[in-house]
Amino acid sequence: MSTNSVVPAGQPALPQHPDIAVWRAADRSDIDALVALCRAMDPFDNPHRVTGRDEIADEFDHEWIDMASDSLLALSAEGEVVAFAMVVLAPSRDVSVYSYVFGGVHPAWRGRGIGRLVLGWSLTRSEQQLASVEGSAPTSSRAYVDEHNASGARLFDRFGFEVARYFTLMERDLHAPIDAIETPDGVRLVQFDEAFAERTRLARNDSFRDHWGSLETVPAMWQQFVGGAHFRDELSVIAVDETDRVVGFTLAEVDEESWGAQGFTSAYIALVGTVRDWRGRRLAPALLAAALERIQAAGLERATLEVDTASPTGALGLYERQGFVATTRELAYVRER
Repeated sequence: MSTNSVVPAGQPALPQHPDIAVWRAADRSDIDALVALCRAMDPFDNPHRVTGRDEIADEFDHEWIDMASDSLLALSAEGEVVAFAMVVLAPSRDVSVYSYVFGGVHPAWRGRGIGRLVLGWSLTRSEQQLASVEGSAPTSSRAYVDEHNASGARLFDRFGFEVARYFTLMERDLHAPIDAIETPDGVRLVQFDEAFAERTRLARNDSFRDHWGSLETVPAMWQQFVGGAHFRDELSVIAVDETDRVVGFTLAEVDEESWGAQGFTSAYIALVGTVRDWRGRRLAPALLAAALERIQAAGLERATLEVDTASPTGALGLYERQGFVATTRELAYVRER
């Protein structure tokens, strides 16, 4: 019989399972245990990457996440963390309101019904988050599942989620030559630095406002991205016009811990975009080529990125023309409230 902690007022009831001794919220002392759990899950759920400790630790620093209310751990009788959930209400809530559901069960503990309990708790908490936001903006719970994670997909199907979008992971072999692309008149391409950080954030928000599922990136989120351990100024390129406005960007990260799972060294191109009034001038191809040259010069073997296969900007075709090839897909699951 499980021994549960006291449920905070207004929070979902804690699950009950005969194999789980304790259900409780996560705190900072659990970071290493969460890293160990995620790394046990990665080969099954995210085979192309390895969860980093800083990635988990950062979640405890987000001002928009209250771990006491928004997280759940399942502990065995021996005190091992065997499952977790985290439910995140996106801090930008003007156009749409999203509550993101994350979590999983240790592979050795699967097939016992624990995952259903964890997801059930998560959806109850997600519904509470969405109901707490005033206004008429549409609301939904969201989750992402690798296409190879069939059990995860079945679980979300069972709880009424539907696949709304496909995101394709693409790779570019940097042993192949990179075609030079002329920079359009009226802009210069420069390396990203902190002086341009806020202007780049504004450019990001303008360029992504017609992308599916994209919300405004608020300053706190942006600073954690460009100030993060994986972000690489020297591999990131921005386009600046004659007024010093940032009108385009290609921003890259390097996660050395994932190289073993990938089987090659790489940089991940996290964001590519141009502001709306600069589209159609071949600025994005010039930015991407410049970034690929920097990644190649750094001695890395491949560049990777993810793209919405139905992007209205034609991004998929842009990447294919630049030598990227598709490898695997991630499914975006949505449950409308």
